[in-house]
Amino acid sequence: MSFFTIIKYDYLQRTRSYAFLITLCISVAIAYTFVPEPNANYSTIRIADYIGEYNSAWIGYVTAIMTSLFLSLIGFYLVNSGIKTDIETKVGQIVASTRVKNFSYLLAKTLSNFLVLLTILGIIFIMSVLLFFLHNEGNTFEIFQFIKPYILIPIPTLFFIAVLAVIFEVFFGKYTIIQNVGFFFLFSLLMLPNRYSEKNFSLDILGSKMVMSQMEEQVRQIADIKKAKKTSIGYVIGNVKKAKKFQFNGVVFTSSFVISRFIWGLLGLIMLFITSMFFHRFNVKEKISIKKDPVIIHSSSIIKDIRFSFAIKPSINFSIYPLIKTELLLLIRKGKKWLWLFNGLGMVLLTFLPLQISHQFVLPILWFFQVSRLSEITTKEITNKAHFFTFASYKPISRLLVSQIGAGILLVLFLALPLLIRELLNVNFFSFVSILLGAVFLVFFAALLGIATKGKKLFEVLFFMITYANINGIPFVDYFGALTHTNMYLSKLSLLVFTLAVFTFTIRKHQLKRS
Repeated sequence: MSFFTIIKYDYLQRTRSYAFLITLCISVAIAYTFVPEPNANYSTIRIADYIGEYNSAWIGYVTAIMTSLFLSLIGFYLVNSGIKTDIETKVGQIVASTRVKNFSYLLAKTLSNFLVLLTILGIIFIMSVLLFFLHNEGNTFEIFQFIKPYILIPIPTLFFIAVLAVIFEVFFGKYTIIQNVGFFFLFSLLMLPNRYSEKNFSLDILGSKMVMSQMEEQVRQIADIKKAKKTSIGYVIGNVKKAKKFQFNGVVFTSSFVISRFIWGLLGLIMLFITSMFFHRFNVKEKISIKKDPVIIHSSSIIKDIRFSFAIKPSINFSIYPLIKTELLLLIRKGKKWLWLFNGLGMVLLTFLPLQISHQFVLPILWFFQVSRLSEITTKEITNKAHFFTFASYKPISRLLVSQIGAGILLVLFLALPLLIRELLNVNFFSFVSILLGAVFLVFFAALLGIATKGKKLFEVLFFMITYANINGIPFVDYFGALTHTNMYLSKLSLLVFTLAVFTFTIRKHQLKRS
């Protein structure tokens, strides 16, 4: 009963949060774009110049593949704080005093993670069925063409992601930045365009390679070509009105592929069992060594008469600069000192790599390294139970909130300083101003989501998605001017920053009135 109780209440705690509800709404909106409208100017899956007829098989398999990629992308960041929450709420110490074994506890956390991801998957599945009726081209509805790919493609992948989230928490619980950045590079590695043969499709954890291979084979037979070039998976912006249609009737999954999907789940359980041997079981007391110098009191040093007239009178200073300095120091000292080596390396790369590479690839990755810092700009008071004091401070908006946002902007701009200098030297004022506005946008985005959700999870999820999309060159999410844009780009970005600022201050003002 303890095992199922942990699963139940952990699941309820996650799904009742604002971050989950907002993520669910965003997931529904993104799922709507998995199957482009007939006149849309983008594609999600395209083989050479061909896309499939909008029948049950095409919509079912396309949405299943896109869901596997999308939920793998955000799922880790959505569920990788279960153990940390138990530590902060002291529930973990209660669990540690029970008969629940380490493996049982970690398995319960894994299943809770998996159920959260399955909830989003179920909503997306319903959306995929609705997309068929929205974009149907006279084809009959076949529910099996939806159920089959969803069972074999995203579900095993999401279970493995749920396992990874728990494993990362056990080994890197104190190092949030390592969890975030480590999974970022792991996912990027999984998304590399490797070619899988029929013998090793089982090595594809995302489960999309076999489907894509059979789609390519069908196109090769139709177009009578040896190789289907320019096969793309993901959002590709461009005119697809001239794309040719082919009849896609689904995929015949080999027995080895089906077995491999279950093996990935079994491998996850084995990894979880090994991890349970290293689980701290909430014995996470930090060793604090305080050196006290011996106090020697000499009889001659005893002051018999204290004259208060010589004491320094305290002065009241309402300047905002000490607050900005303090907030900046808190951001800089967040995490381990050696992690700044990666920031230094990123700044060196911004200095010496080609300008386009530095702007489009290095800068967003370097800013993503600060995800744990930026996510706590407006949430650390609530995390440390100090919001009762900060909200009651003198001018908490015009002094405290402004200092937090100002410190964040200074940190982000300092990291981008080499690139800013290079853009000035090249007289590229458009890129220079874009980076400045991008830094302001990023900090206000973190502050707004932190204030609105009272947590940092949603920002981590969305920031990862935006960073990954920028690296893949999607213009819609380019917030720092790395790609080619029209003259209205700076005006639109400025308007967006202004809107974020208005919402940030308005919501915080509303919270202060209610507190």
